[in-house]
Amino acid sequence: MKLMKVFTLDEALTNIKDGMTIMYGGFGGVGNPPTLINGILTKGSKELTLIGNDAGFPNIGIGKLISQGRAKRLIASHIGSNPVAGKLMSDGKLDVEFSPQGTLVERIRSGGMGIGGVLVDIGMNTSFSENKKVVEVDGRQYLIEAALTADISIVFAKKADTYGNLIYDKSARNTNPLIAMAGDLTIAEVEEIVPVGQLEPEEIITPGAFVDIVIQTEGVDWKWVWE
Repeated sequence: MKLMKVFTLDEALTNIKDGMTIMYGGFGGVGNPPTLINGILTKGSKELTLIGNDAGFPNIGIGKLISQGRAKRLIASHIGSNPVAGKLMSDGKLDVEFSPQGTLVERIRSGGMGIGGVLVDIGMNTSFSENKKVVEVDGRQYLIEAALTADISIVFAKKADTYGNLIYDKSARNTNPLIAMAGDLTIAEVEEIVPVGQLEPEEIITPGAFVDIVIQTEGVDWKWVWE
């Protein structure tokens, strides 16, 4: 009998299709869901649009998908930690849309909240504002930054119950809670799965209402970042 939202990796991967938009949690690799990323690599998924804070490292977390040419487009705040991403962009093999980190997070939050976008004045009257709509509010001009959503959101958490309520481990939480809200379907990779009722309500950061699938991690590949 299936334990509510708990699935195997193979079952979770049936939802991943070529050409999908996938949003991923993590900051510099920390908080990326490694088992899901490795599974997507093994499956051979390609032509993906990826949305997340950064491009990770060449051989850590989301960087693996980017470095192996599985993404056609990336929306991120920076790619400097992954020189392979920079080369792919320069060679015209990866379309990169840069969004300032705060703006990117707000765009993701807007997507999760069902808001159309946000107004920002960052990058006004620079090349960053080209082809973007401008509105005036109380005498000030703002760029309209559209909300971001995804077909699939993949996140990493420290613990989940079988309904999908999530708690995170310190700074590995980073963008994961907002990204969990912004996918049409959200898959959470977790270190520990417990029965419903085992998590203290005040500990829960992401309610299970936002999570569709929970899988057990096979272990993280980014612990070295802290060492």
